[in-house]
Amino acid sequence: MVNITINGKQFAVEEGLSVLEAAKQNNILIPSLCYLEDVHQVGACRICVVEIEGARTLQASCMVQVREGMKVRTNTDKVRKARKMLYELMLSDHPRNCLSCFRNQNCEFQRLGEIIQITDFRFEGEKSKTFVDHSSPSVMRDSSKCILCRRCITVCNQVQGVGVLNVQKRGFKSVIGPADELPLSSVNCTNCGQCIMACPVSALGAKDDTAQVWQALFDPKKRVIVQTAPAVRVALGEEFGLPPGTIVTGKMAAALRELGFDDVFDTNFAADLTIIEEGSEFLQRAEAALKTGQPGALPLVTSCSPGWIKYVEHEFPQTLDHISTCKSPHMMLGALAKTYYAKKIGVAPEDIYVVSIMPCTAKKFEITRPEMLLDGMPTVDAVLTTRELARMIRDAGIDFCALDDMPFDAPLGFSTGAADIFGATGGVMEAALRTVYEIVTGREIPFESLNITPVRGLSQVKEASLTIEGAKPEYAYLEGVTVRVAVTSGLMGAKRLMRQVADGTSPYHFIEIMGCPGGCINGGGQPRPSNRAVREARMKAIYAEDAGKPRRKSHDNPYVQQLYAEFLGTPLGHRSHKLLHTHYTPRGRYNQYLKARQNESAEAAAVEK
Repeated sequence: MVNITINGKQFAVEEGLSVLEAAKQNNILIPSLCYLEDVHQVGACRICVVEIEGARTLQASCMVQVREGMKVRTNTDKVRKARKMLYELMLSDHPRNCLSCFRNQNCEFQRLGEIIQITDFRFEGEKSKTFVDHSSPSVMRDSSKCILCRRCITVCNQVQGVGVLNVQKRGFKSVIGPADELPLSSVNCTNCGQCIMACPVSALGAKDDTAQVWQALFDPKKRVIVQTAPAVRVALGEEFGLPPGTIVTGKMAAALRELGFDDVFDTNFAADLTIIEEGSEFLQRAEAALKTGQPGALPLVTSCSPGWIKYVEHEFPQTLDHISTCKSPHMMLGALAKTYYAKKIGVAPEDIYVVSIMPCTAKKFEITRPEMLLDGMPTVDAVLTTRELARMIRDAGIDFCALDDMPFDAPLGFSTGAADIFGATGGVMEAALRTVYEIVTGREIPFESLNITPVRGLSQVKEASLTIEGAKPEYAYLEGVTVRVAVTSGLMGAKRLMRQVADGTSPYHFIEIMGCPGGCINGGGQPRPSNRAVREARMKAIYAEDAGKPRRKSHDNPYVQQLYAEFLGTPLGHRSHKLLHTHYTPRGRYNQYLKARQNESAEAAAVEK
């Protein structure tokens, strides 16, 4: 600990903290803009400047570490004038159309102006950036609103390890984006949306699809079906003033009905279904590896996260055979809605419009993939983020907090606790272990002696192992085998694990990867802010939802059992493969494999013509 003085008050603070962090811990606000807790600390904006005794100039408090005897002043005349000058200079190069901006009243730049009491616009001049990139189905980039804080660069390069965003050009012409002014859709962007979560303004945002959903709701010829992901129900309440981690499942279902959706289903149903299919796929691959000596069949890697899938298509295309062929849960439910459910209610598939409410921006890209078409028809027509749903609820004049809880609709609205935990990193793995262990041994997984909580939490890479004892005769090849599993979230963790797979040195049998740090609870479409405390609150709520369910294993879902009996037949069967499974596209870091294939297709079409 070191002793410092801030504004005449003495504090003992931990050595190694920045002045900004030390002040925050002692409830002293130093305004800041480019700083992002645990992520970005470069002193680019200089808004957080303070006076430090002995220093010749004002110092960026986010960059200066505390030291014994340091004396800091945060609110002197010199500091206040510098902050206002810096803010006004940034404002001179920023649009002032706040009322029509999605970040209005939730904009850090706007809030900063209120804190430091900006009442006049003293500087006018040429605007440096006017480019808008709408090419991506997931992420919209408006350079005119960029304040060059560089948060998105740190997230894209150091947290996710993708490296799409960087500063291009210099000085007044500086712009943040892909190299050579390429559009996002043409580079190896994974559409994860973590840059959106980091952006303090509206320079980066999710593509807004609310207008087309409203159009479908008002179309009397359409039966509009909605489904909601598990992570949405523990975050949506934040948009209406509720504390992070508040479970609003019933209110969410009620709000969706008030908006006019005809059927309110739960993506969790398809999460249970995913475990049956993916668990069966793991056992099939394990048999090939352990019984017939084909080690290349393992490890099996989960496929629920479309951002992670696109990442591996770019960075490790040689490992695609290790990825589970299961579609993500919402794509499974969309396929079932337009086949199984359409037949049940006697409605033509083309008259059904499916909307997915997701915490994820990458799912907006996922529904555009040609691999996801069913007989030429999209199975999910639109994806809305948690934030977009909140905007629709407010637009409709619904008092969300006053709504009475309502249930989801049958048959695609029932789920077990295992499906709820899909929303947090480690959840898919834990749900899979609950089911696979019981299928193999006929017994519940021994939670009391082997707690699978090692796969829980926010650590980058988590490991667990499980030794199979008392396997059924048909699974004798697994008897005594210690199954090793790994879990990661965020693409830097994915890079670490997939490099082992590519090199043939992976020690694991089963790997879960989520594209966003923390999993879907921290998806690019979730409410802001999303710091560690918020993520922990959402994760706690996810596991509380699971613990409160009477059924906590996916194979115990009676409606999933009915689905197989009435429609699908068996896991990994012909109909399951058509509706619930897919394949992937080798792209390469520079899309070279994808471009080569497109050229071959174009040449073949020309020859045929």
